[in-house]
Amino acid sequence: MDIDGFRGRLISADHADYDSARAVWNGAIDRRPHLIARCIGTADVVAAVRFARNHDLGIAIRGGGHNVAGTAVCDDGIVIDLSAMRGVRVDPADRRAWVQGGALWGDVDHETQAHGLATTGGIVSHTGVAGLTLGGGVGWLMRKHGLTVDNLLAINLVTADGGLLRVSEDEHPDLFWALRGGGGNFGVVTSFEFRLHPVGPTVLAGPILWDATDAAEVLRLYRDFIAGAPDELGTVVRFGTAPPLTVIPENLHWRPVMMVGACYAGPIEEGERVLRPLRASRTPLLDLVGPAPYVGFQSALDSTVVHGWNYYWKSTHLPEVRDDLIDVITEHAFSCSSPRSYAAMFHLKGAVSRIAEGATAFGNRQASHAITLDAVWRSGEDFGDRDTAWTRQFFAALRPFRQGVYVNFLGDDEDPGRIREAYGDAVYDRLVDVKTTYDPENVFHHNQNIRPRAGTQIVGPTSAPH
Repeated sequence: MDIDGFRGRLISADHADYDSARAVWNGAIDRRPHLIARCIGTADVVAAVRFARNHDLGIAIRGGGHNVAGTAVCDDGIVIDLSAMRGVRVDPADRRAWVQGGALWGDVDHETQAHGLATTGGIVSHTGVAGLTLGGGVGWLMRKHGLTVDNLLAINLVTADGGLLRVSEDEHPDLFWALRGGGGNFGVVTSFEFRLHPVGPTVLAGPILWDATDAAEVLRLYRDFIAGAPDELGTVVRFGTAPPLTVIPENLHWRPVMMVGACYAGPIEEGERVLRPLRASRTPLLDLVGPAPYVGFQSALDSTVVHGWNYYWKSTHLPEVRDDLIDVITEHAFSCSSPRSYAAMFHLKGAVSRIAEGATAFGNRQASHAITLDAVWRSGEDFGDRDTAWTRQFFAALRPFRQGVYVNFLGDDEDPGRIREAYGDAVYDRLVDVKTTYDPENVFHHNQNIRPRAGTQIVGPTSAPH
C-alpha cells in the first residue's frame, strides 16, 4: 500500500515490525490498526491525513505513545506516527525552543539544559511532548513557571482537511486557546514553540520517604508545610512501596512508604532553608534531597513506569487537603495488591492558579492537587483484576472531594461526562464551538473527544479559517 507524496515508513499488519510499531506505553492496550504511517516531516503528515480521509479510515495520532488510555493507537484505522520527528532547536538568547511533534521530554531537557534553561515538562522523561502539552502539562516547574501550555507560544498544525496552519495568540487565536488544554481534538501538531526559563542545570531535588504507618501524621504536616511554600517548590506525594532504585537501600525495597518528591527551582541554599521544616517532620526512613542535575531528576522515576507494563488509572482534582480527605487517602492508598501500584498527588496552585479560569482551555486551575490512583502490573502477574478494583473503590471513596479532573489522566473506560468535568461547562461549550469550526466532521476523534455540533462539514481542502 502506498500513500501519494509520503516519504516515511508505512507499516501494515504483514510487516515484521508491525507488533512493535503498534505497541504503546500502556501494555494493557492491544489495538490493531490497518496501517501505521511513520512520518519524517510535515508533508508526510499532510499526505497521511488526506489519505485517511479519502479512504474513510479513522485516525490516531502518536507522539510519545504515553497516554494511559492508549489514544495513540486505534483498531482498523491509520496511526499517524510522529516518533521519528524528535528534533529540538534552542535559541538561548531569546529563551525559546522549537520542538517537533514526536519529541519526548527527555529530548527537550537534553537540549535546553545545555543552556541552563527549561520549561515545565512532566516528571518522566519518556513522556511525549505533544500529548502532555495539549492536555495542559503538569510538572515540577509548574508552580513557578506555569503549566506547559502557559509557556506555549505557537504551534504548527495539520488540520482535518490536510491544510497547514501556524497558530498563536495573533494567528487563529480561538484555535490557540483551544489547543492549550483541549487535547488532540483539533489537528496534528508537527511542532511547538515554547518559552524557556533559567533552571539548573543543578537543582535541589530528591525524595523523602516515611513509613506508611506514619502517613496520616506526615500528610497533615505536609499540608501545613505547603500552605506557606514558595512557588519555586514543586512536590509530588506518592503512596505505595519504595521502588528498587539504586539510590534506595535494598532493605527498603518494596516497603510501604509515603514519599514526597521535591524539586526547588531556585537557589540551592534557599531551597535548603525552605525544605528544612518538611525534612524534620517526624523521622524519615530516608532523605535523598540534595543538589542534583535537573536532567537526571527528570528521569529518576522512569524505571517505575516502564513501557509495556499494564496500567489502569482513575484520577480527580482535589480541594484543600482536609483531615477527612487525609483519612480517606490513608485508608485506601496502601491496600493495593501489586507492589508497583501507587497513588500520587501533584501539588498545583502557585502560577497555575494565578491564571484566570478560561484564559486557556485547561480547567480547574483553582484545585489544590491532582491525584492519580494507578494500578500497575506486569504481563503474567495476576494483580490486574484486584488492583483495577482497588482504583475504582478508592476513586468512589473520593467522591465527596472530587473537583474536576486533568484530561491527560483520564483512562480508556471513563464516563463521557468526565470530559466535560475536566473543563467545566463554559470552557467545554467554547471547545465545542472551536471543534465545530476546525473539525466539523470529527476527523480527530480518537482522543478524549470534544464532539462538534451536528450539521456541519468540511467543504474543501483549504476550508479551515485563515
